[in-house]
Amino acid sequence: MKVLLVNGSPHKKGCTYTAITEVEKTLNEEGIDTEIFWIGTKPLAGCTSCLKCAEIGHCSFDDRVNDFLEIVDDADGFIFGSPVHYAAAGGAITSFMDRVFYSDLVGGRQSFYLKPAAVVISARRAGTTATFDQLNKYFTVSQMPIISSRYWNMVHGTKPEDVKKDLEGLQTMRVLARNMAWFLKCKDAGTKAGIQLPEKEEIIFTNFIRD
Repeated sequence: MKVLLVNGSPHKKGCTYTAITEVEKTLNEEGIDTEIFWIGTKPLAGCTSCLKCAEIGHCSFDDRVNDFLEIVDDADGFIFGSPVHYAAAGGAITSFMDRVFYSDLVGGRQSFYLKPAAVVISARRAGTTATFDQLNKYFTVSQMPIISSRYWNMVHGTKPEDVKKDLEGLQTMRVLARNMAWFLKCKDAGTKAGIQLPEKEEIIFTNFIRD
């Protein structure tokens, strides 16, 4: 079993990285394989809703989004980490997730279907819960179980050394990792026991404009 951890910060080894590596370390202790994916610092355009992904199965912009889509099928669970920018997720990780999840939905990939996920938020001070709520919405629209911890998944600090002093935040990361590992093991046991996936219905799209 493998969990893919996404570092959505422009800093490769900053505060967000410090938080997700605490998750990674505990996952490894629980026997779960991990891989960290950094979205990088190159510009990431937002989704243009061109619907090209429905034809080609991935995003029409060839950048880190498609690099990520190439490896998602091998993952059993996901952790997405983001810094807080103006009380919201950073612009790069927002564009990244918009395109990743839209390509998965419209492209018919369903790479995230019933795979557990969680977000990890890093901030100097405030805006954490707003960012937490924002990013969790990607999972609920993709039929992904959300893994929780004993508190909202956040750490505080202006630099990695500060995060390492946030003992409650680091504990929250470890509890999150153990809960993720437990869920993955339960899912694996259920699959081996022959428990079937839920019946799927054809997707219905409705808008609220009527003639």
